[in-house]
Order: sequence, then C-alpha cells, then structure tokens
Amino acid sequence: MLPFDIDKVHIYVSKHFRNTWMRKWDWDQIDLREAFRTSYKVSRVGTRKWEIFVRKKGHKKLVVAYDSEYDEVLVITGSEG
Repeated sequence: MLPFDIDKVHIYVSKHFRNTWMRKWDWDQIDLREAFRTSYKVSRVGTRKWEIFVRKKGHKKLVVAYDSEYDEVLVITGSEG
C-alpha cells in the first residue's frame, strides 16, 4: 500500500506541518508513524508526492513527498475532514 517501508524510512516534517497540524492534533513522531501504518487509503498525486488518508481521532489527510534514492519522507502538510 505505502511505497516505502515505514520502519526503515527517515521521516521529516515541514515547519508548517509541525507548527500547525502536529501541534493541533498533539502528535509526535511515534503518532506519525502509527498513522502511516494504519492508513486506509494512499493515492499518488505526482511523481514523488502521495496523499495518505488516516483515521486517528477523526479523518485526516497527509501530503508527503517520498525520495526513494535517500529513503526519506517529508510530510508537507495535513488537513482534517
């Protein structure tokens, strides 16, 4: 389902995502990895961008960029609803 192995990939978050959504949802890195594991829908929106839909205290959408060369994921932004 996910294009990467969640246990081996490095996860980075943007400043915007950290200061708005992670703070609002009271998430940390452990919650973020758990959300990736329990995602119910994953869709590709570009060559390296993915939308990941999770149900964790409501419906949430995470937009991530995955770099397969360095095996890194950058969480760009999130949304509710």
